[in-house]
Amino acid sequence: MKQTKNRLLGAFIAAIAVALALVIAFESEWLSVGFWADASQADFLLTTVLELLSLAAIYLAMRLFRLQSVRLQLVAGKEQALLRWGLCRIAVLAVPLWLDTFLYYAFLTVAFGYLAIILLIAMVFVYPTLNKCIYETTPDDEQ
Repeated sequence: MKQTKNRLLGAFIAAIAVALALVIAFESEWLSVGFWADASQADFLLTTVLELLSLAAIYLAMRLFRLQSVRLQLVAGKEQALLRWGLCRIAVLAVPLWLDTFLYYAFLTVAFGYLAIILLIAMVFVYPTLNKCIYETTPDDEQ
């Protein structure tokens, strides 16, 4: 279980590191800032899509391990299923985080920045600890 937790922790840290690398790349001007700032229709459309995607991602990530099919796999498969679904849960939050971070700098629209911050806060709730890994693979009747 400890090895699975360490792999999940590595993926968790890597997901945040990619977002941080994007911030560093834009802030140090390695990448051009505001290159889509004049595309107002694309800005509106992407803001709407990313708001819905981010909210859906947070809801799915928080409820993923409560879905009956996932829960059965976690209890039966223990570490293998925990690694698979844990990586999935981290990716569900990380991909919109990366998109929001990139689009914040591409459009210079504050909404993307706020969405990225909200997703970063949501990442705290899926932080992999050993106790959480054990709890998530324990059958409901033993909890």
